[in-house]
Amino acid sequence: MENLREFLLQARTIAVLGAHPNSAKAAFYVPDYLARRGYAVLPVNPAYAGQVLWGRTVVGRLSDLDGPIDIVNVFRRSEVLMGHLDELLATRPKMVWLQSGIVNDAFADSLRQAGVEVVQNRCLMVVHRQLLG
Repeated sequence: MENLREFLLQARTIAVLGAHPNSAKAAFYVPDYLARRGYAVLPVNPAYAGQVLWGRTVVGRLSDLDGPIDIVNVFRRSEVLMGHLDELLATRPKMVWLQSGIVNDAFADSLRQAGVEVVQNRCLMVVHRQLLG
């Protein structure tokens, strides 16, 4: 995406699919970094539904979230992503960001065909630091 810096400056809401309460896991410290940078971070993980992370109640599914979502930051294994495709398409985020080590070209192509931007195999925290300090 050519205008990634501008997109990150304009984005306000980041849903975190696979959010985790363990501060040693990337699924905690990456969204924690983003929350400290002013983004509204919306945690999604059925295993922790009802808990509170980043001042928000964890929900079980993306469809449980209200309002528009700029980015869905994904912390799920590559091989299970297709199971989230329909829900992502229904949610219509502007971008789906697959964290480092997560790649699924068929999944990414399906999202792109629906007009959703996709980043694969990159850490949102690292890219944010590179582009925005």
